[in-house]
Amino acid sequence: MSELKYLHGYPEHLKAQARQLLAQGKLGAVLAQKYPERHTVRTDKALYDYVLLLKNQFMRAAPPIHKVAFDNHLQVLHRALGTHTASSRVQGVKLRAHKEIRIAALFKDTPPEFLRMIVVHELAHLKEMQHNKAFYQLCLHMEPNYHQYEFDLRLFLTAQSVLGDSSSAHLIPLSTAPSRVAG
Repeated sequence: MSELKYLHGYPEHLKAQARQLLAQGKLGAVLAQKYPERHTVRTDKALYDYVLLLKNQFMRAAPPIHKVAFDNHLQVLHRALGTHTASSRVQGVKLRAHKEIRIAALFKDTPPEFLRMIVVHELAHLKEMQHNKAFYQLCLHMEPNYHQYEFDLRLFLTAQSVLGDSSSAHLIPLSTAPSRVAG
């Protein structure tokens, strides 16, 4: 079903639970109960500080990040909740590398767990470019509940797309989400 496009790759029993909650009109309420708070990171400066705090806590040896910002142009429909880029610039005889992380503006008004999940995801790309086992292990090192938060974010996006209401479409506690490891 196209309404569950964000849950592609998850087991059928979890999709069935999501379908049932959608049909009953309860998905948003269940998610709101599980994640009642919103984070306070509202500006690019606050986001930069938040990202650096996590980076310094878990990835001190990773290259420095030069820019972090919320991006109004990242589209969930194009499967981009955040991006990481590296650009090289010639300055005189030196080549300077700049790392940049952009987070979809959608995350300005979400539970803190979702912001942390997407930041952890983008930070992990500083070390592991592919979504492989090492990448997900690094995500779990930085956030032990990474897989659950990712699953719940996908439920949030599902509720948002079906219900069209981001204020009531907060995540739902279905049974614990399984770990997904890309291979």
